[in-house]
Amino acid sequence: MLSRLNRAHRAIPVALGIVTFISIGLLFAWDADAKLFSGHWHAALEAFSLSGIAVAYLLYQSARRPQAAEWIKAFMLAAAFLFWAVNQVWSDPQRALLFNDLAIALFVLDVFLVMIGWPNAPQDESFAEAHTQTKGPRTPNDQ
Repeated sequence: MLSRLNRAHRAIPVALGIVTFISIGLLFAWDADAKLFSGHWHAALEAFSLSGIAVAYLLYQSARRPQAAEWIKAFMLAAAFLFWAVNQVWSDPQRALLFNDLAIALFVLDVFLVMIGWPNAPQDESFAEAHTQTKGPRTPNDQ
C-alpha cells in the first residue's frame, strides 16, 4: 500500500491546482458578466485552466513516483487535457477539431482503462477509489 504524500511533496501541484481553480472562477465571472473582460481572454483562461491542471497532475505523479504503466496513463491523461487546451485557442478550425477529437479519444481511453483495471497498481489512499468497500453495502449498524 502506498503511503500518503507528505505536504512538502504536494505543495507545488496543489498550489498550481489552486491557481487553476482561480482561473475557473474568472471563467464563471465572465459567464455572469461578459463585459468584465475582453473577448480573447476567455479562450486563454480556458486553455490555462486545462493545461494548468494537466501540469499539476504530472507534478503530483512525479512526487508519487508511480510505476511505468501508471506514468504512461498519467501522460495520456495530461495529453488529453493539453489537446483540449490547444483546441480552445487554435485559430484553424480544422486543426482545432483534430485536437478536440484527440482529447476525446484520450479521455475515452483513460476511462476504459480504469474500467478494465489497467494498470493493476496498488491503490493510493489519496484517491477516493481506495476507500470503497468490497464486502457489500453498508448498513446503519456499520461503524
